[in-house]
Amino acid sequence: MQNKNYILPAEWHRQSCVQLTWPHEDTDWLPYLDDITETFVQIAKAVAHYEPLVIAAKHPDAVRAELEESLSDEEMENVRIYECDNNDTWARDHAFITLIPTAEASGKNVVASCRLLDFRFNGWGEKFAADKDNLINRTLYARGVFAGERVDYDDFVLEGGSIESDGRGTVLTTSVCLMAPNRNQPLSQAEVEQVLKERLCARKIVWFDHGQLIGDDTDGHIDTIVRLCPDNTLLYVGCDDENDPQYADLHALEQQLKAATDADGKPYRLLRLPMPDALYDDGDRLPATYANFLIINGAVIVPTYAQEENDARALALVAEAFPGYDIIGIDSRTIVRQHGSIHCLTMQYPAECQLAK
Repeated sequence: MQNKNYILPAEWHRQSCVQLTWPHEDTDWLPYLDDITETFVQIAKAVAHYEPLVIAAKHPDAVRAELEESLSDEEMENVRIYECDNNDTWARDHAFITLIPTAEASGKNVVASCRLLDFRFNGWGEKFAADKDNLINRTLYARGVFAGERVDYDDFVLEGGSIESDGRGTVLTTSVCLMAPNRNQPLSQAEVEQVLKERLCARKIVWFDHGQLIGDDTDGHIDTIVRLCPDNTLLYVGCDDENDPQYADLHALEQQLKAATDADGKPYRLLRLPMPDALYDDGDRLPATYANFLIINGAVIVPTYAQEENDARALALVAEAFPGYDIIGIDSRTIVRQHGSIHCLTMQYPAECQLAK
């Protein structure tokens, strides 16, 4: 049964901070560490201009020195760096998923802090080492970085990139990811849905069965293909090239989107993002996508790929979905070499989850 005292907020809910986990020489970023570090600095500067930034870093002093070269004094005041060793840098999937108290709870005078849900991260189905990443939440919580109640859900694998919430009880996800090998077997899809409803305090789980991008290590995270926006709007990835091997699957996804409804039975307004021209690394296609944007307080940070027409179209559509927001494009060609993008690297925390003083 849904716990009506809590809700998983939408990403555009007012935030207290964004988390990054910084790359270093012992991660897969080593061959192009300078390039990815510069990209991280750009993301850090964009976030810190609008709100606080929490950074988990193996080498905190070195990270601070790098940031001080590019960020203003005001932006640096928003940066907090904590020492944490890490296998990789995909904070979206190893960071806390945060619930906030509902208005109903407040009306009943229920004393409730935010709930910091600490699900197990296992390297997207045991594809990659994740032992150090899986300890970052505990380390930050023990340091008192986040105010709230930590809830240990180490018995269930769930990555932040695999879910989208509208803040009103609807959660989107994909069957290709949540039912992929080495996640939560032998649970059935119905059993997984029940766990999601109970732990995320959701009224409805909307499942999509299509849209896994070529080169995606996550088995089809929702945040690479479909994103929730205000006013029951969905930004999603489309494909017009019938010769693209992803065409049929993305067309099938589009049909599911047209039939989808939220927890109140309302259909969605659909905005179709372009598919970036194919990018390759050593002959392998990379999962480039414009859907992997990050929403922060007053701005949306959008991946771009040095494709003038496609980039401009994607930025315009994001601006249409987020009127009144600043739209910031950041070149993500280095990020996608490790099969992710900006949203994958970041995790936002709602305003109710206050930072330590």
